[in-house]
Amino acid sequence: MPEKIPVDYKGAVEYIEELPKFTGKHPLAHTMEFMERLGNPASQCQVIHVAGTNGKGSVCAYIQAILCAEGKSCGFFTSPHLISINERIQIDRQPINDHLFFEVFQKVFGVAHEMEQEGLGHPSYFEFLYGMGMETFSRCKVEYVILETGLGGRLDATNSVKDPLLTVITSVSLDHTDILGDTVAEIAYEKAGIIKPGVPVFFDGSNEEAAKVIRKEAKKKAAPCREISKNAYEIREVHRNYIAFSRQNAYDKDVMWRVPNCGCYQAMNVEIAVEAMEYVLQAGADSRRQKRWINAVAAVRWEGRMEEVEEHLMVDGAHNPGAMEAFAETLRMLGQDQAEEPVILFSAVADKKYEKMIECLCRNVRARAYIVTEITDKRRVPADELGCIFGKYTDRKVIVCADLADALQRAFEERGEGNIYCLGSLYLVGMVKKLAAGGQIHAEF
Repeated sequence: MPEKIPVDYKGAVEYIEELPKFTGKHPLAHTMEFMERLGNPASQCQVIHVAGTNGKGSVCAYIQAILCAEGKSCGFFTSPHLISINERIQIDRQPINDHLFFEVFQKVFGVAHEMEQEGLGHPSYFEFLYGMGMETFSRCKVEYVILETGLGGRLDATNSVKDPLLTVITSVSLDHTDILGDTVAEIAYEKAGIIKPGVPVFFDGSNEEAAKVIRKEAKKKAAPCREISKNAYEIREVHRNYIAFSRQNAYDKDVMWRVPNCGCYQAMNVEIAVEAMEYVLQAGADSRRQKRWINAVAAVRWEGRMEEVEEHLMVDGAHNPGAMEAFAETLRMLGQDQAEEPVILFSAVADKKYEKMIECLCRNVRARAYIVTEITDKRRVPADELGCIFGKYTDRKVIVCADLADALQRAFEERGEGNIYCLGSLYLVGMVKKLAAGGQIHAEF
């Protein structure tokens, strides 16, 4: 029992933030016990379970938008948050308010304390929030629940759901190798752990090594699978504020879809979401429905993904080698690695493959300058160390600024005619967005 039981929203958030984030994970049996003591919340909801290395948050956002466009009530559990912890639990595309957050916290806190007193162990940070999410969805009586896995899939707390309506696996690449495995095949096996017997799985088939594993697991569990390749769509236009693409089927081939994000990888994410929703909603050829979905996708604002937070200042959540490759591809299609050389502002956490990320950036992006900084998280990589690594892979200017405000100032000084891209860590994205929201960037720079 904590010394002081939280009595308001602020206290609840402080309590949760003190729970272990990256240690203290329990086996699925513990999460199932936790859910049972909560009354198996949201058990009557139709669950869409999404895993993957990159793109899973975006796919979830598009699925959520389409369901809402069809008038369906929808809960969404996601991670991490960028500014407010409430972002992790959404109802109909909106984070829950502080009042509901605290109400739900009180019930979950009671159950967690009870388990701890009985020697079963207190749920971890992620597990506790997952319990809060499911309890919220139950109280709000949503029809659909979208669950984004936290880490991996097979052993993730969200995999305690026994009978989802559908599973989705997005792009698979190297990340969290110390936990999930050293090869794409090993990581794909962990992601494919969300596949359930007889439950359809939709997946990104771009990486053959990963696709082979997913197909095998689907066959083993007699789960119908829909493999989606890059042949399913064609990118028609790339602009700094959007991409436009067409779907490569007889009904949609002449129809333009637009995503308000210049990340080229978003075309695949939209395609996965649309095909999954065509199955879930049994949607056939219908021009009115098609227009609703196109408008819904075009209206999605997924924070931290090639997002312009201030003029010429972009943030992107790329934080593993695969995401760096996708970022570089987007810059190539925009032509901003040539005529308008960008400035890259970079930081990373120690448990990521940050040297491989840096190598990828330097090999694929001809930046005007690379500026390295530090995040506030205790797992941060020292700016000096990052600077030394950049020096190994590029002959371009490398500037070391441990303080983010100083780093941003230098970035604007170095910018020239190009954009500034902040990437390498979602913590960095959140910190930059907070500065922008507080008006501190324009004020200083």
